[in-house]
Amino acid sequence: MNGPGEVLELLSLPPIRNSLVALVLAATALPVVGIFIVGLDVIPMRFAMMHVALLGIALGLWTGLDPLLCGLVLCAIVGGSLAPLADSPGGHSGPSGFVMTVAIALALVVLSVAGVNANGAFALLWGSILATRPVDVALMAAVAAGTLGFYAMRRRQLAILLFDRDMAACSGIRVQRLTLVLLFILAVATASAVKLTGALLVDAVTLLPALAARNLAISLGSAVGWAIGFGLAGNLVGFFLALVLDQPPGPVMVLTAGALTLATYLRRRYAQ
Repeated sequence: MNGPGEVLELLSLPPIRNSLVALVLAATALPVVGIFIVGLDVIPMRFAMMHVALLGIALGLWTGLDPLLCGLVLCAIVGGSLAPLADSPGGHSGPSGFVMTVAIALALVVLSVAGVNANGAFALLWGSILATRPVDVALMAAVAAGTLGFYAMRRRQLAILLFDRDMAACSGIRVQRLTLVLLFILAVATASAVKLTGALLVDAVTLLPALAARNLAISLGSAVGWAIGFGLAGNLVGFFLALVLDQPPGPVMVLTAGALTLATYLRRRYAQ
């Protein structure tokens, strides 16, 4: 366990500062993506994108290109390809399951061919937020700016679409194009979060704050506000707890965000 002085000393290190800045950016923007995921009911696609991000990172490690950038590009391509399926009878569930299974198999093959050891593969799953580079911070800043900017410009249309897809179409909203952009943002945001928390813990900065917000919100605007608040609280508290307890940040952040989500569920249940 680290004392206050030791934690302050850790915060003076450039890698820790980079991690903290990236985490603030992620906790501000990615919970908004979680609102999109919950509203569109595309959680299976989120899991598919997680595996596609792993494949992209594995390809980056194999080819010598930037792993995070490879994950972002591949997720953007696959996410855009799945968008037209929103209007099909089966939706995204079947194709997302196919993509998820094939992507993880390909990722394992690529990691084997690339000669990545077990520790390297494990880092992909559990994340390495303390190894955040300035370029990772810059990419996260771009994702955050794009996500929040799109929400600000399309807030009214998004409120109708996330409430009822048919109503949005009747209101003259170009539903398919708007859905395509949302799924593109979902895909890129998932890939950007993998570096921070690992593929298995992306939900700490996306879904969990959104689920907590849904238990308290009465409108899209309040849901976004609550989600950002829970994202910042859960992830920053979890990050500092990890420094104090000298534990891996990813799992501690998930447990903290999970505790906040559970508290909102219990509040809603017993307030009725």
